[in-house]
Amino acid sequence: MYKSISSVQNPLIKQLVLLKEKSRQRKKTGQFLIEGKRELSLAIKGNYKIDTLLFYPELFSESEANALSQHEIDCIEISKDVFQKLAHRDTTEGVIAVVKTKDHTLEALKLQNKNPLILVAEAPEKPGNIGAILRTADAANVDAVIIANPKSDLYNPNIIRSSVGCVFTTEIAMGSSEDAIAFLKKYNFNIFSAILQESEPYHTQDYTLPTAIVVGTEATGLTEEWRQAATKNISIPMQGEIDSMNVSVAAGILIFEAKRQRDFK
Repeated sequence: MYKSISSVQNPLIKQLVLLKEKSRQRKKTGQFLIEGKRELSLAIKGNYKIDTLLFYPELFSESEANALSQHEIDCIEISKDVFQKLAHRDTTEGVIAVVKTKDHTLEALKLQNKNPLILVAEAPEKPGNIGAILRTADAANVDAVIIANPKSDLYNPNIIRSSVGCVFTTEIAMGSSEDAIAFLKKYNFNIFSAILQESEPYHTQDYTLPTAIVVGTEATGLTEEWRQAATKNISIPMQGEIDSMNVSVAAGILIFEAKRQRDFK
């Protein structure tokens, strides 16, 4: 038998609601919430420490909870009301976990590949865009994603949801653009900044050496720092009426060109 909580007024549940809703609370406690079986399994695969598992037995069976309790995870059975209070979306499969955050400083970034390919996104704000960028990075199996001048909390529920859990299995570092540039130069990366001005078509460049592909926001693009730091400024030739595209789409085009070159090297 597991401990059970049926009231939304329970002090623990009130704390978890704050974790769900407030970035400040997540930073203060070093914890965040995950919901859904796939997201939970990816977090475990990504070596995240699960502190507590809360499950609604109508949707998440006791045998599934038993399997996780063997990993020294504290499991608590919750009522439908409590589950609905904590769940961020309607289709979650009856499981919510309290998880420890990781260190995402540039100093903590470990690159296993001797010829790494990194995607850098400067100042992305919209959780949907950040999630899509992480999905693109996962699809291309890049070595890391650096978020420069971050504007959003990485463990925002909307980022977790839109990344479909890729936030847990991707090497992610965050820091200022200045520090990110210093990191890349220290390890002799070629830096390709996606900028319209003074740029060359992306498909004319060589991405087979240690490479960082840098994208900015649709509204303002990259800062001057990245233009000056670039080995080359690159652009995607646009053939329509507008001069920009969604940042995750642009990142996908650039990253997969780099992958194509590396696959046929």
